[in-house]
Order: sequence, then structure tokens, then C-alpha cells
Amino acid sequence: MVQVDIEKIVLAVTNAVLKELNKYDDSLIPVGISNKHIHLGLRELEALFGKGYKPNIKKELKQPGQYAYDETVEAIGPKGYFERIRVLGPLRESTQLEVSISDEIRLGIDAPIRQSGKLNGTPGILLRGPKGEIKIDSGVIVASRHIHLSSEYANKYGYRDGEMVSVTSYGPRKLTFHNVIIRVSDDFVPEMHIDIEEANASGLKNGDRIKITKVEGV
Repeated sequence: MVQVDIEKIVLAVTNAVLKELNKYDDSLIPVGISNKHIHLGLRELEALFGKGYKPNIKKELKQPGQYAYDETVEAIGPKGYFERIRVLGPLRESTQLEVSISDEIRLGIDAPIRQSGKLNGTPGILLRGPKGEIKIDSGVIVASRHIHLSSEYANKYGYRDGEMVSVTSYGPRKLTFHNVIIRVSDDFVPEMHIDIEEANASGLKNGDRIKITKVEGV
């Protein structure tokens, strides 16, 4: 006789129904999951790939004007290294390597959790490309979880740039993310960014839709 796990069936049906209902709630925003990657400055690009090098766009990313390049680099830390770290564009004023907590442990560095671009006091690392290598003195971070919002969305639902909110996932690994910072711009489309470790812990996948919860008194 076949045994039926009623609890698992109920959970699966509930999650399926919630996902279907979520399609019709325009306050929900999709999740984008980041693996380790690097944003290069011009000096670092030319040191790694050669003078006057022009990187090749592999694909457009969801945020307008952002894309992944074909090019990858190697990052070498005191204890370990990673090959084939994807370069994202466009080029930036300062090079920024974004890793996860387990990545920094493997590299043997102590990277702080920071917002993108907040690089003062961050550790450096040795980068290697097909045409050379360069040591950056700072720029390695664990990116803080954040949400991109268009000005239209933010105005409609009453959010402001720099506001801290919470986000709750669903399913067997349901949890609540606190200290999620809102970023608002005319150029953004609504999307929450978390790293792959946060996604695994919460059961979230690329494209899953989440609801923002305002934090009282913040």
C-alpha cells in the first residue's frame, strides 16, 4: 500500500497557489541572485586584458544599462583563489569584487558587508587576467542585501531611497530578511538582490516574487 505524506502534499499545493496568486499582485517584486563577480575600473581592465581593450557584452542584466561581459578574471587571496570570476559592466571608477561569506573564508580575507561603492577600509586582492595581473589595495566586499526600486514604484507604495525594510520568503525554509536597504532611481526596475548563500538559506530562486514589509519607526 502506498503511503501518502499529507503534510508534504498540502505544503506543495499551498506554495503553488501562493505563486499563482502572486502573479496578480503588482506590489510584489522579483528576486535576483548574485554569485561572486567583479566590476572593473579602466586601469585594472587594461592591466588584466591589455591597453585599449574593449570588453565584449555577453548578456544584458535586468537593471537597465547593466550587463555581464564575456571576460572573466582570477582572484588570488592569502589562502586560496577563484578562477573565472565574471566581469560585469559598465566600467566603474573603482574596481569592486563582490563575494559571499564562504568565498572570503576560502580566499583568506576579511571582507565587510557593505553597500556597493562603499569601499573605504575594505581589503584588497591580487587579480590576474590573460595579459597580466594587478594588486588592488581595497575593493573586496560582501554586498549588503538590497532592493532596487523605480521612482514610480517607490512613489506609489511610499518608499524612499536609503530606507531599511524587511522581506519574508515562503516555503519550507521561510525566513525574514532584516536590514534590507532600498535604492530608488528613475533608471531602476524593481528587483531584490541577495547573494547565493542567502538564497539557499531562504529557499528563494531567481524570479521568485517577494513582498516588502515596512519597519515601524525607521
